[in-house]
Amino acid sequence: MSTLVICLPSRPRLRSRSAEPLVADAVSADEFDYLLSSDGFSVQAQGRCAPSLLPKADSVVAVIGDADIAWHRITLPKAPAARLRAALTGLLEDAVLEDAESTHLALAPGSVAGQPTWVAAIHRPWLAGLLAGLERREVFVDRVVPLSWPDDWPIGHFSETTGTSTKQDLMLTWAHTDGVVVLRLEGGLARSLLPQPLPEDARWSSTPEVATAAERWLGAPVTVVSANERALLATRTLWNLRQFDLARRNRGTRALRDLLRRWSSPVWRPVRLGLLTLVAAQVAGLNLWAWHQSAELAAKRKAMVSLVQSSFPQVRAVLDAPLQMQREIDALRALAGKPSDVDLEPPLQAAAAAWPIGQPPVSSLSFQPGRLTLAAAGWSEAETDRFRSQLRPAGWQVDASGGNIVLTREAQGPR
Repeated sequence: MSTLVICLPSRPRLRSRSAEPLVADAVSADEFDYLLSSDGFSVQAQGRCAPSLLPKADSVVAVIGDADIAWHRITLPKAPAARLRAALTGLLEDAVLEDAESTHLALAPGSVAGQPTWVAAIHRPWLAGLLAGLERREVFVDRVVPLSWPDDWPIGHFSETTGTSTKQDLMLTWAHTDGVVVLRLEGGLARSLLPQPLPEDARWSSTPEVATAAERWLGAPVTVVSANERALLATRTLWNLRQFDLARRNRGTRALRDLLRRWSSPVWRPVRLGLLTLVAAQVAGLNLWAWHQSAELAAKRKAMVSLVQSSFPQVRAVLDAPLQMQREIDALRALAGKPSDVDLEPPLQAAAAAWPIGQPPVSSLSFQPGRLTLAAAGWSEAETDRFRSQLRPAGWQVDASGGNIVLTREAQGPR
């Protein structure tokens, strides 16, 4: 899964030097340093560009520099999630240098209420402004992580900082179990704040530009790590500073965009291939089944045509086999002098055979093909039921209404 790492520019500050006026370190947010990694371990691309020109990736992580985060060790208060932010503000109100309401707070991963934990304090307007500027240009940051954080394994990293003068300053970021501190190496303050002797298990690194000066100051070799490599290494932390009011909220088209981006990621490639194979198999199966059904239908149609032509040789072209067979049968019956079910003789004979004893002959009748209507005025209900029950076994349906009896053939299913 590809990862885009954005290095957030340092927060502008007032810095004073001897014989220099107070100036503001104006840092533009129009461009960002970035690096792109396909596996989270190596850098594939790096550079600096405007947010709209940043490359696309499956995950976007923003990294905050060491000097832009203050660390506080507290005992996490037992408060509901909805009121935890207010509880932290009240607890750290006297500890933060700025207004607590303008300070963004983030808890260490795995924090447990009632247990000691670390809290990262960041200038909220600065961080919120950078994130909002990126989002306006369709760059949505999934996580915000620190470059350094308190750790049981002490880590020292040397880097350079260039002020308004041309002089290059050597900086040391010291992260240990008691917090993170950024020190200038001018004078003896840094050596007085570091533990003496230095921990044997400490890991020392430096940017390539100041590696020689760092080894000279430390008196020991250091591992050369570029700024981009250090930023990429920071993305493996469990820290995520997007908490409380700056937490990522997936809604609407943004949530849909995230789902589409994750669906297109290499992690989901086996699922996509599996679904594509399943759909292809279903389409192929449906086509094969349709071909099989078409072949069976053609075979049955051919057999039906053969049956019609073998039974009735005079039929040359078979267009509607049931209708043509019925016509031929009716023609043969007519030549043989036998009535069909739609003629008058069959229903008339059936009515005569079941005519109630004691009833006079029928006074009037009406005939339509397949339907015989007889006058039955004066018939009792019992006589009508007996008449109906005698004719039903022969396949006749008897309906009585308005002094008339109607005989029709009962509907039969296809043979």
